[in-house]
Amino acid sequence: MQIGPYSLTNNLILAPMAGITDRPFRELCKQFGAGLAVSEMVASNPALRHHKRTLLKADQTGETGLRSVQILGTDPQQMAEAAQFNAQRGAQIIDINMGCPAKKVCSVAAGSALLRNEILVKKILDAVVNAVDIPVTLKIRTGWDLENRNAVEIAKIAEQSGITALTLHGRTRACKFNGQAEYETIKKVKQSVGIPIIANGDIDSAEKAHFVLKQTGADAVMIGRAAQGNPWLFKQINYFLKTGKHLEKPKESEIQSTLQDHLEQLYSFYGSVSGVRIARKHIGWYLNHLGSISQETRSKINQTQCPNQQRELINSAFNH
Repeated sequence: MQIGPYSLTNNLILAPMAGITDRPFRELCKQFGAGLAVSEMVASNPALRHHKRTLLKADQTGETGLRSVQILGTDPQQMAEAAQFNAQRGAQIIDINMGCPAKKVCSVAAGSALLRNEILVKKILDAVVNAVDIPVTLKIRTGWDLENRNAVEIAKIAEQSGITALTLHGRTRACKFNGQAEYETIKKVKQSVGIPIIANGDIDSAEKAHFVLKQTGADAVMIGRAAQGNPWLFKQINYFLKTGKHLEKPKESEIQSTLQDHLEQLYSFYGSVSGVRIARKHIGWYLNHLGSISQETRSKINQTQCPNQQRELINSAFNH
């Protein structure tokens, strides 16, 4: 899988997810075999550019592998400036978000709402590509709604603008995350353009990754929600694609060890107070793989306020 001058180690990519794909989680997924991990979306609004939360979202200090930062906005000039700002801070790839279906994003005509305005799409892509000398990628959905699937047209605009790779989620904006992703549109897009195509949507197992790659002809797959609390999914998919065989599911001891490492990275990255709070959702996802954790135990973990308590409660949950 090639993005501009960069060769990925494999064709598995961690999707940008708001509030989730921070540096600790990106590093963890790379450790387990993700060939690329994209940052959570960063607003292009210059008033927010130096805000602590915005800077943390795109913090790549000491990050291993390729560094890809996703930017979001509707103004071509602001998007170009945001691309330059993040390139100066160490980004090696800029990804443009035109796929987010969230209401608060689409209500300001950003994210997947942009798919309604192909002229503006071209202006944004041209502005960003011309503003930086690093690869620019794009993430979209199949269209605005089921009656307006224009992914092929958007893909052609992207290729003409110099976009080096396109990720396509197999749902429209109107679908949000409901129903099942469809892959026929991804196949059509792959057949319509020459740039690398990354398939996204409901890829939650090694078999599904293999099926989607074969069905669509895509160059890579992007994995999002299925990696939450499950970073070893990348290792399992890589192994299956290479050998056709399954890796064993991680033992409880490996889940515990991975979770502990993740927590320490969160405490270090955010500080104790914010780290404990942000860790709660990740803990919940990890514990889902155990299946025998009581609601009472989960509540205690969610109510704790300091790292030591959080560590102790988790270790106690695994020991029981």
